[in-house]
Amino acid sequence: MKKIIITLVSTLSLLLILTACGTKKPDYTASTAESALNAGKSIDGKTIQFKVNKLEPSSAFGYNMQTGKHLNITNTDNPKVKVGETVTIKVKTTKSVLGSWIISYTDLKK
Repeated sequence: MKKIIITLVSTLSLLLILTACGTKKPDYTASTAESALNAGKSIDGKTIQFKVNKLEPSSAFGYNMQTGKHLNITNTDNPKVKVGETVTIKVKTTKSVLGSWIISYTDLKK
């Protein structure tokens, strides 16, 4: 009986460790990404986790998820998210347009 309990506890511990290794924290939040961009740093290839504050499905840049003070997360494909959802994206490119940051992305995760 003692061996069975030890085996079960060991197996559960191993599963928890392996699960924790598979999760990765994002590189930036909306505010830290905006600060980095304003400081002249490149965030291309990095991940950002943010709350969608506003959606503009037909902006000049495509589907636009707005967050932060001046962050516009854009793609030509519908992200199928709702205002208030928290998502994580991988930054493809960034550019500054009229005082706002336009960020194209890949790998949207809810």
